[in-house]
Order: sequence, then C-alpha cells, then structure tokens
Amino acid sequence: MNDHAGNITRLTGALKRESVKKNVAAIHVSGKLTLLQRKLSNVLLLNAYDGLVSQQKHRIDARTLCLMIGYQSNDMDTLKNALRGLAETVAEWDMLDAKGHQEWGVSALLSYAKLKGGVCEYAYSPALAEKLHDPKVFALINLNIQKRFSSGHALALYENCYRFVRTGSTGWWELDLFRRLMGVEESAYYQTFKHLNAKIIKPSVAEVNKASNIEVTPEFRKQGRTVTEVRFKIKENAQLAMFDLDDAPGTRNSDIYAKLMGQGVSDRLARQWIAQHGEDYVATKLKLVAEQDGVEDPARYLNAAIRHDYKPAATPVEVPAEVRAAAQARAAAEVAAEAEAEAEARTRAMERRGRAQRMERVRDVVAGRNPTQRDADRRLFLSQLESELDREDFARLGWASALNARAIFAFWEEMAPGVFDDLES
Repeated sequence: MNDHAGNITRLTGALKRESVKKNVAAIHVSGKLTLLQRKLSNVLLLNAYDGLVSQQKHRIDARTLCLMIGYQSNDMDTLKNALRGLAETVAEWDMLDAKGHQEWGVSALLSYAKLKGGVCEYAYSPALAEKLHDPKVFALINLNIQKRFSSGHALALYENCYRFVRTGSTGWWELDLFRRLMGVEESAYYQTFKHLNAKIIKPSVAEVNKASNIEVTPEFRKQGRTVTEVRFKIKENAQLAMFDLDDAPGTRNSDIYAKLMGQGVSDRLARQWIAQHGEDYVATKLKLVAEQDGVEDPARYLNAAIRHDYKPAATPVEVPAEVRAAAQARAAAEVAAEAEAEAEARTRAMERRGRAQRMERVRDVVAGRNPTQRDADRRLFLSQLESELDREDFARLGWASALNARAIFAFWEEMAPGVFDDLES
C-alpha cells in the first residue's frame, strides 16, 4: 500500500486482518453515518480491536487511515468532519446480558478523537468498548468488500444483513426501524413507502448483490394495502472468491503469481485463484499444464484445470478431446468475461477520479467567494432544483452533495466558464 509521498505504508497488528468484528449492537446505531464515516468507523474499530478493553486510547497514522478507507486526499478538513460525525453520533444497544437480563445503553461512537503530528488518536467509552469486543454476538465486516461500496445506505444494509447470513433472513423489521437503520427516519420524503423503496431499498439491494459476498432479497408485509414491515432473505454470493482477494503486495511478489503472469493470466484472476485455492493447489495445476502436449492456449486450459480440478492421469490420454474442447470453450468465455469486468472497473475508476477532481475544484471556487456571494450561489442553485430529495440533500451537504453532482458541475461551468477545462476528461 503506497502513501501520498510514494513510501510504503506497512500494516501491522490488527490492521493486517481483512475483517473487523462488528457487534450487533453497534451495527444498529450508525444509520445516519455517511459512507466515509461508516468506513472510517470500521477501520478504527479494526485498528483498536485487540486492545479495546485493555487500553483507554488508540492511535493510527492518519495517512494509513485515509488509505484504508479509500480516501486518497490530503484534505484533513474532510477527515476532521468525519471524525466529528462519529463523536456526535449516539450508539444505542438493547440486548440480553450474560444472566439473561435486558440491558439498554447509549454512548457516543467515539468518546474523543484528535489529529496531531500526522497521527489520529481516539477512544471509546468503556461501556461501548465492552460491547464492541463481545465475541458472542458479532458480524465479520470484510474491509476488502467495504471498499467496493459507493453508497452509505447500501453499506448499512450489508452490515445489518450479513450477521443473519447463517439464519438466511433478517426477520421482520417495522418500517420505522428500517428507516432508522438506514439513517432516514427524520426525512418526511421517506415516510412514503414508494419513495423509500425506489430510492433506498432497490438501489441498496442492487449494490449489495453486486458488490458483496451475500445476495439479499426484500420481502414485504402489509396491513390492508399499506406496507408496514420488511425483511431480507439472505444467501451467500456464489462469486465469494471474487470479493475476498488479497490486495496486499505480498501476493504479487510470489513465485506462483509470477508463473501465472507468464502464462498470460490477468492480474485479477491470478490473485483470485491464489486467494481462493492457495498457492500449492495452483502450483499443481501449473505443473499439470506444463506436462500436457498439444495445448493451444495454456491460460485457458489452466483456467479449466483449476476450476474443474483436473488430476494427473496414469496414461498419456488424461482428458478426452471433446472434454478438453469444452473446457477450453468455457475458459475462453470466462477469460472474456474477466477482461470485460476489468475494463468496466477501469472505466468506473476513471469516472470516480474525474468526479472527485471536479468536486475538489468546486470547493476551491466556493472558498474563493466572499460570504455574500456564497449565500447567493446557494440560493440560486437551490432555486434550480425541482426534486424535494435533491433539495434536501443539497441543504444537508451543500456543494459536496453527490446526488446533485452533475447539476453542481453544470452550474459552476455556467458561473465560471472553463473552470474544469484543465482537468482530466
């Protein structure tokens, strides 16, 4: 992992883990967090986990923190605002203690946080630390999966569903509780089920199913014609291996990875095979391919050998020609699909980078305006928004409103022609 100065940032201790134990009580209380704050909360918990009940405060390098939440910026003000949001958000739990007694409690997610000398120092209240560290009831939040989410609502849905993966269903939630879990309970707009379903449930379900290791399906319960409850059926995603890739540089430094590259295997597929099957298994299949005669496309044959677990045969004729042809055809289709997925991922990454650059430019332009101008700009932009949801999001987030990004860019292009011309297209 590289920091902003190009130096290697090595993760140690708890940070080397891919997953963070997220207590059920904590999962239920952070619905109002933004996507950045939610990711930040998980990384801070991962960093502190081993010393949650034995240490009063915890420390992490600020640049490492930014990198682990996918925030590639030197804008410390944004990080400060995210930390402030965690300190201002109340956690609430309602659960049975070891003796079967009902226990209810509240606490700020962070009791304090400070940035000094490039280090973030923070602490949890003793009561919340005890709950977060409880090994009896937790869900495993995979940080590699977390990085794939672009919506805070989708990540909130994932966290609240994943702990039920073994039972296959969340059970019925009243809509008021669901709105709270998603952090929209105070929005009049989402009191209407049609809006809640169209803007929160459907998009969040789609992103969870695309970006994570589970698949969820919503079901609804009605009283008369009114939807009053929702539950989510849950099953493991068959493509789990694609979401548990080892993104650490160690994988790419291995001999097996180098041999896969030599066979023409893509970076993503090589890391997926190593993560899913282990180096020894892949090595045996590489050896098997090397021993075969007349293989026209070693990469495709290797793909088939790994996926279908080909074994060395006692005779030279190990795999019938028709089986080999079918395997190569399947492998060709899989390689093509992999290439298409990588191209799509690159396109999305370029779009995100361009959007982030434009957002940063907007912040710079706004910062250069005087208070009277800034107030007039906001009023003018708000007057151009027709959707109540768009207006509410801008009123809450201002020029950082991702929901209004396109309209914001168009507004400032008109206000300051050429303002984005020097940025990447």
